[in-house]
Amino acid sequence: MSLTKFRKSYYVGLSAILICLIITGCGGTKTTMQERAVPVKAVKVIQQDVTRVSEYAGQVQGKNEVKIQARVSGNIVEKMVSGGDIVKKGQPLFRIDSIQYESTLLSVQAQLVQAEATWENSRIDTERYQDLLNAAAIPEQRLTTQKATERQNEAIVASYQALVKKAQDDVNSTLVVSPVDGRIDVNDVGVGTYVQAGSTTLVTLGALDPVFVQFSMSENEYLSLRQVSQNNLANSGWGEDVMITLSNGEVYPLKGKVTQADRSLANNSGTLTLKASFANPNEILIPGMFARVKIAGVPIKDALLVPQRAVQQVLDKSLVMIVNAENQAEPRPVNLGEKVGSYYLVKEGLTVNDTVIVEGLTKVQEGVALDVTIVTPKELELSINS
Repeated sequence: MSLTKFRKSYYVGLSAILICLIITGCGGTKTTMQERAVPVKAVKVIQQDVTRVSEYAGQVQGKNEVKIQARVSGNIVEKMVSGGDIVKKGQPLFRIDSIQYESTLLSVQAQLVQAEATWENSRIDTERYQDLLNAAAIPEQRLTTQKATERQNEAIVASYQALVKKAQDDVNSTLVVSPVDGRIDVNDVGVGTYVQAGSTTLVTLGALDPVFVQFSMSENEYLSLRQVSQNNLANSGWGEDVMITLSNGEVYPLKGKVTQADRSLANNSGTLTLKASFANPNEILIPGMFARVKIAGVPIKDALLVPQRAVQQVLDKSLVMIVNAENQAEPRPVNLGEKVGSYYLVKEGLTVNDTVIVEGLTKVQEGVALDVTIVTPKELELSINS
């Protein structure tokens, strides 16, 4: 073979190899592009009516809780109850030494009898003077003076009657009775203790069925409720079914109802204080207990929901990755509301037609091709209930 023919054959073969390499390379690029599609799981944005559930820290309080104070001063001479006892309305609790008050009563009763006798005599004299005036035996001025004396004696009788009533009330007040049904605390006074009228607390008493659970909400929470309900709290249906969880994690079996709301925000904390009433037939709830209060809020119609696991926080922004029309990942900033179970409420940034990535986010970058598997909230164990 000549050198020319050899070179010709060499270049032809080399060209064929290069063509094959180019063809192989192109096919490899196509295969690589296909392999770069990132497998992810995604769900459709949900739109439905939801009810947000709010939780607050609360404390049990006795209803009709009162501090019982003596109406008269003196030494406690008898104690009819022990700390922690359950008492009924009108049941005797303490007796205060009544000797001085009984003496005062006897004294003013005697003065009343004397005043009544004086009044009766003046009344008889008035009748007699009237007869004498009719017979022209005395001047009219004498009768006028006698009538004034009679009215004066009548007033004295009325004043002594008031003193007798007060003295009798003082005697009666030496027996201290319960003003309501309830349980007394253990910090009661003992026999021999001197109590001052209107200042010494003998014992604290509170009703145990029903009881209150007091809690507070922030100013923003209150404004959110007003904004959603477009009404006041009393007419929005909010607070009808209140549930509480006790400190041991046990859910109290009976539901309560918000019955009281303060007229203003607390000055030092900017919170609104509310009270929910709970039936307590078995006296499980004791004043002073702590409880987690859970209340269903005002229903929100046609709310948009996105799973919490789909949301990424970048500085102070919230982002989700959506699957766009080209089956590629596209970051989307969103404005989120409160949490509802496993979801966030979406205020802005998404529509019901969007699909968001929930798994595989760590491998996803903007514009990357996606191998999307659509899953259901049930498969991901997502729930709207808290």
